[in-house]
Amino acid sequence: MAATQSGALPLSDEDSRRQLRRAVIASTVGTTIEWYDFFLYSTVTGLVFAKLYFPGSDPLVGTLQAFLIYAVGFIARPVGAAIFGHYGDRIGRKATLIVTLLLMGLATFAVAFVPTYATIGIWGAVVLTVLRFIQGVGVGGEWGGSVLMSMEWARTNAHRGFVASWPQFGVPAGLFLANLAVLAMSQISGSGFLTWGWRVPFFLSIILVAIGLYIRLNILETPIFARLLAERRIEKTPMLEVLRRQPKDILLSAFSRMAEQAPFYIFTAFVFTYGVTTLGVSRDLLLMAVLAASVLEFFTIPFFGHVSDLIGRRRMYMIGAAVVGVFGFLYFAMVDTRDPMWIFAAIVLSLVPHSMLYGPQAALIAESFTGRLRYSGASMGYQLASVIAGGPAPLIATALFAYYHSGYAIAVYVLACAVLSLIAASMLGDHTNKDISREYDDARAMGDSENARPAA
Repeated sequence: MAATQSGALPLSDEDSRRQLRRAVIASTVGTTIEWYDFFLYSTVTGLVFAKLYFPGSDPLVGTLQAFLIYAVGFIARPVGAAIFGHYGDRIGRKATLIVTLLLMGLATFAVAFVPTYATIGIWGAVVLTVLRFIQGVGVGGEWGGSVLMSMEWARTNAHRGFVASWPQFGVPAGLFLANLAVLAMSQISGSGFLTWGWRVPFFLSIILVAIGLYIRLNILETPIFARLLAERRIEKTPMLEVLRRQPKDILLSAFSRMAEQAPFYIFTAFVFTYGVTTLGVSRDLLLMAVLAASVLEFFTIPFFGHVSDLIGRRRMYMIGAAVVGVFGFLYFAMVDTRDPMWIFAAIVLSLVPHSMLYGPQAALIAESFTGRLRYSGASMGYQLASVIAGGPAPLIATALFAYYHSGYAIAVYVLACAVLSLIAASMLGDHTNKDISREYDDARAMGDSENARPAA
């Protein structure tokens, strides 16, 4: 009904602006909650899970085992992209986003109650793995819908990169809240952190879910999806259709994220293990540094999204990939000094190159797919990177350091990711300032309306 209303009854300029504001707020708050949940798990993995769920293992082996559970969430993300991409292109962006929020939030809440190895043995790790998988499925469907909810309400083509960057803002906001919650409980619980303190942030996530649900229930469907519904242009199997029509764009979207995603999880997740066990610095210093870095990204992500509107999405993205490739060496040169000030500075600065990629990334990927297949295509392209970049990154970094005993080996890995992203981004289409409100795939260009199935 909301979709029909927003599409069949044209809104005034004032109403359109109001809906844009609501869509941006709903998307940003929703992604903040989703990423709070996801990053909370990331942070606690390096600090807690190896000790509580694999206590009999060598510290390095236990860390690898904990990060294997961590990686399960990334493997699940393409599954979520396939499931919710289908429904996002079938029943709408809004309804799908409500389901992803509930799925992610309830799985995170349940982590607070998982017994440790001392209580139920290996089954504790098994339960964590299942909940992590459910988390990944929820996140897999969240990103595409949040970006489209904002981007498809944009009133002009000239500011689409800036508008689409706001759901990306949920990443540093979620990172900030997750690390703040862990830092606060670290201070409050003290020596009881490993016993009960780490569970409280997971328990509190249910409050954020309730807030996000309230906000998302009060927005309209996007005009673009409403138009597709009115024109009976809804595909029966959008995920299969986008795999048939735009497989190249899906793969290029995934590989273009290598320079953004792999280094990000090294700089914000692996750093806890590296900093505490190798450099001998306190977890609170690392938590405060990541907090400061996430605050800086509050400003840099929308800024670089705006810059992409001015100089072009693809150009901004390729500049960011080049900077990331170089910065990896500078990062480990700074942290390996073991000087708290240099470590703090390295972690804070690490998310600036990330912002150069993450700001324009939402629009760059989402614009690559035609409207009726956009949720499916953008979600799958974005989340496939989780399997090849985000999930393996801490594991690869841990293995490289175990073999070479040098952070520079990890920097070479970051450089390789940057080179792959540069190649992939150079081959992606650039739709900066172009109209995306109508279908622009090959079949539509030829006027072949028969390829679009009638709505059920």
